[in-house]
Amino acid sequence: MAPPQILLGPILHARGAQGPTGSGPRWRLSAVFLLGGEQEPPDLQVAGVSLPVPPRFMQEWRDLPPVGPVGEPCPGGLLRLWRYDFAVPRGLQDGRIAYGFTGDERRWQVCVPGIAIPPRIAYTACGGCEDEAHIEEAGLKRNSLWARLLSRHRATPQHLMLMGGDQIYADGLWERVPALRPATELKPMKRSAAIAEPDLERQLDAWFIASYRHGWNQPETAAMLASVPGLRMWDDHDIIDGWGSHPAEMLDSPVYKAIYAAARRAFRLFQIGMTDDDPADTLLSDQPPSFTLGMRLNGIGIFAPDLRSERRLDRVMDPATLDKLPEWLADFAPCAHLLVMSSVPLLFPSFALAERLLNLLPGRQAMEDDLRDQWRSPAHHAQWQTMLRHLVDFAGRTETRVTILSGEVHLAAHGQLTGPGVDIHQLVSSGIVHPPPAMLAVEMMERLTRKQEDLFDRLHLSMLPMPGTDRCLLAARNYLTLTGRDDGGIIAEWHAEGVDNPMVVPIG
Repeated sequence: MAPPQILLGPILHARGAQGPTGSGPRWRLSAVFLLGGEQEPPDLQVAGVSLPVPPRFMQEWRDLPPVGPVGEPCPGGLLRLWRYDFAVPRGLQDGRIAYGFTGDERRWQVCVPGIAIPPRIAYTACGGCEDEAHIEEAGLKRNSLWARLLSRHRATPQHLMLMGGDQIYADGLWERVPALRPATELKPMKRSAAIAEPDLERQLDAWFIASYRHGWNQPETAAMLASVPGLRMWDDHDIIDGWGSHPAEMLDSPVYKAIYAAARRAFRLFQIGMTDDDPADTLLSDQPPSFTLGMRLNGIGIFAPDLRSERRLDRVMDPATLDKLPEWLADFAPCAHLLVMSSVPLLFPSFALAERLLNLLPGRQAMEDDLRDQWRSPAHHAQWQTMLRHLVDFAGRTETRVTILSGEVHLAAHGQLTGPGVDIHQLVSSGIVHPPPAMLAVEMMERLTRKQEDLFDRLHLSMLPMPGTDRCLLAARNYLTLTGRDDGGIIAEWHAEGVDNPMVVPIG
């Protein structure tokens, strides 16, 4: 039998370890493959697992149109998505296992976290660009940061990779999906009147499959996805720019609903590795549309609330979902440290004045969606306060350290929330591919970081200088690594383009 034709994958998904702190004797993983052809793939052989692991069918597409990013058409014929679920035994120290198809020489390696070893975690965000020509125009190599992360992983294996949103940039669909042309001929604010063409769903499926293949088949990225299990949340570019920060009549129109449905389908299949019929597993909510995620590893909890599925102009989450936060957070009380993933930074300067000025101008300004996406947009202010109060209350009641991880702003930054008995850190890291903003914009933001800001409930927000600099915002592509300590603290290290050594901050 010929070896399977791998079109994308393997994509490793972390399913966690048993026990309230994630220190159980087995490490649960899933490996997802997009394969071409009619034949069912062979079983997976996994070192340390006595029996072959059978494939589980997830989804198929047949004869999709050749739609995709420039130079990346969706492949034709029959495409099938398969998943292999397995749990590997853990010792006190780290282990290493190989996995691959039965009868196939190809093998991939993964590090199994030891029960007595503090976790080593990589964090990335913004793995693409609205127009990738801008990367070269900026004098940058697309995958240089991925190559640096891969080199670090080979020297010091990472146990887990957290991906904080915008893993792909789907925005080019307006120009590249033929069935959207009637809509693109209209001004953006008029597109709600466009009718969904009969072949739109198939073309959108082809677009998202091709977009994932374009981003995740990059050699350095593919090597990381195959060797480090991930937990991933989504943000707007995984759908389209500014999703949720558009008027309701646009979001609820036939064309936009079709785009969202296709993006959601692709995100769940490729980034979470589940179908709608799967049990919740790392999903904390089994009620669509929420993709709120959580897992634990050796005393560190990871909580990733879904900040896109229910977003509207006047909210980040549905109020009913926001009300569930204390219950979800309580599950992490046994952990020594909780990492909260928020695609958009929770602790960051406010751009409310800039947003109000833009709202006074006619038309839709280029930055308006980005400003409305921020937690501190006037429209989201009440929910921002509620979210912070829940985190402060959780940290105070449980004595669990809380650190927030975010991307989205294409900068590196370090914020701190302090108050009576409160010490919560915000680590911002992005993008691993997306270029940094123009220096004029960065200078304007830098001015907002200089003074401590008094918030509410006797809380104070400070943006701290990046290590070794006198600036709070680092305008360079970067990624983050986090290394746990035996006392529950973590060592955060930013790895930035143009900076030889990591920028190190101990927390806790």
